[in-house]
Amino acid sequence: MFRLATVLAIALPLMRAEEYVPGPDSQRQPGVPQGKVTKHEWTSKIYPGTVRDYWVYVPAQYKPDKPACTMVFQDGISFVNETGAFKATVVFDNLIHKGDMPVTIGIFINPGVVPGVAPNTQSRFNRSAEYDAVGPRFPTFLIEEIIPEAAKSYNLSNDPNDRAISGSSSGGNASMNAAWTRTDVFHRVLSFIGGFTNLRGDHIYPSLVRKMETKPLRIYLQDGLQDVNVYSNYELGLALEHANYDYKLVIGTEAHNSKHGAAILPDALRWLWRDYPKPIAKPVKGSRHYITNNIVLDGDPDWQVVSQGHKFTEGPAVDAAGNVFFTDIPNNRVHKISVDGKVTVFREDTGAANGLMFGPDGRLYACQNGRKRIVAWSADGKESVIADGVESNDLAINARGEIYFTDPQNKRVWFIDAKGNKRIAHEGILRPNGVRFSPDHAFLMVADTLSRWVWSFSVAADGSLVNGVPFYRLEIPDEVESGVLRSNADGMTVDTDGFLYVATNLGIQIVDPAGKTVGILRKPDVSNPSNVVFGGPDLQTLYVTSGEKVFRRPIKKKGTFPWIAVTPPKPRL
Repeated sequence: MFRLATVLAIALPLMRAEEYVPGPDSQRQPGVPQGKVTKHEWTSKIYPGTVRDYWVYVPAQYKPDKPACTMVFQDGISFVNETGAFKATVVFDNLIHKGDMPVTIGIFINPGVVPGVAPNTQSRFNRSAEYDAVGPRFPTFLIEEIIPEAAKSYNLSNDPNDRAISGSSSGGNASMNAAWTRTDVFHRVLSFIGGFTNLRGDHIYPSLVRKMETKPLRIYLQDGLQDVNVYSNYELGLALEHANYDYKLVIGTEAHNSKHGAAILPDALRWLWRDYPKPIAKPVKGSRHYITNNIVLDGDPDWQVVSQGHKFTEGPAVDAAGNVFFTDIPNNRVHKISVDGKVTVFREDTGAANGLMFGPDGRLYACQNGRKRIVAWSADGKESVIADGVESNDLAINARGEIYFTDPQNKRVWFIDAKGNKRIAHEGILRPNGVRFSPDHAFLMVADTLSRWVWSFSVAADGSLVNGVPFYRLEIPDEVESGVLRSNADGMTVDTDGFLYVATNLGIQIVDPAGKTVGILRKPDVSNPSNVVFGGPDLQTLYVTSGEKVFRRPIKKKGTFPWIAVTPPKPRL
């Protein structure tokens, strides 16, 4: 690893640029078999109207009966051109011949262009829109359009350990984004002079590396002291180091060009593919990484499917024994997951019940939105109507039996007192969704699905909500393509230290009592999680509803029974 302190020490004085000359691995060598390159054109549906060229390189050693590794290059013409700087196909021929990298098919893709609608009109160039964006769109384009098209002709391995991705400048950004967003597809990243600055949100990566659960990635970064982007690579490298990633940061003396990167391409590829086929491991024990040090147990137990085959799961709630109940809204059922993992049906014909919560009386309360009411079920299944004529989504109950529930459609939060009287407690949040009390019941938190905020309200003695502000700041993906930047914040839970756990489209975000997101547990699967709760006999297992499944995972932290008020420790500010 290239340590940041060393980088800064040599970066301070003004340095004369070194001369970088490509070595013999970047030149044709006698006796080395040459691979074949074919050119293709592609019209995209994911990027409507764009057309682009791409090239497929197939090494001479490729055999159709054995799945080949794949490496995807952005700005394909810059890498595939044998008279250009990188000469990637020449390097591939030499390294594969030597056994320094596996048999690898290269896919070299140009950015898309939307042609002008008439002669002599300007085209729209999609490079920045594709490469500098943060989010799933560009990797989805690669995974659903380009790679499957190449796989029609060649036997490509589906193992992410067998796939690498690379690019220069914004192409390096795109490569980092693709692997970070879709680690199920790419495990190896090679970035030359990438600029992790705020062009279209790439500056967020150092923060995400620090906060998000670690991923099985190997990352090579290259830049030059005279490049304006160099400090963004320092920052990303330091974040990777603190999280204990398998990474390398190589800093030369050049500016924003390909001279240094092209000269070291052979060594970069050797490093990237070293010890293949040994799988790239997920990093553990990062020195300054919240999730690995404070949440994940030794041995890193992963998400485990507890129940599946439902239509849409929601509303997990824990009872006094640690059993977890959840709803399958379209199927009108509530299921029970016993502490031993057995799943049974608790109730049929639930009226499209959504949010669930046990109260201090031991009954299971539900947002029965299909019948426009709040109900409670006793252990023997008897149903009592608590309130009717209301839209509802999720609810929270305190030690006095008072209820707050959200009404997303009408942008309202409702209050039901212990006598059953209901009134509107707050109006105006864009889409109020999940709702939970702080551990001591002094504050009520309300998630806004359509923004990046969870609101915090003081709970007055009469049940009124006062001092309300958007307080807990969530991380959000770049969703410029849809025109909406939002967290999709849904269900929530709290631990004994007063940290808030929020189901979002990035995963389970963990927010400290001061309102800062300090860690993000990855999503259990491709679906966005809808809700989260602590369960199990010791309340140290997170249960997450996600699509048609329910997952669980033991962690270091401990939850609370929502209907019991407990005083959390004073937070570090």
